[in-house]
Amino acid sequence: LAQSSEDLSTLVEAVAAAELVETLASDGPFTVFAPTNDAFAALPAGTLETLLEPANQEDLAGVLTYHVVPGAVRAEDLEDGMTVTTVNGAELTIGVSDAGVSVNDASVVTADLEAANGVVHVIDAVLLPPSE
Repeated sequence: LAQSSEDLSTLVEAVAAAELVETLASDGPFTVFAPTNDAFAALPAGTLETLLEPANQEDLAGVLTYHVVPGAVRAEDLEDGMTVTTVNGAELTIGVSDAGVSVNDASVVTADLEAANGVVHVIDAVLLPPSE
């Protein structure tokens, strides 16, 4: 699904650099909160370039797996204040209001895109995992 969307090309590039293509193409199901190209562009200068360097593959994988939740979670399943555990083990906090759905500090701009192995929600910011 992401490969067919021009607006998610940076995410596709990052998934390839982190060598997560096979993992995310597996049976799943997964829920992916997919940042747009503009979301990646809004990161502080040099952040994306640094993450894409081969020496930082593990850090990049940690950021990307923070956007993935096991199971197919649709917008109708989300409740305000709920937390979901990501593939990297950290939690995301969901917000639901009249303004829409948010994930941490990102807003869901397109919800419930069906993929062969789960569901994708397009978001307007890159989610950075909490530092340890």
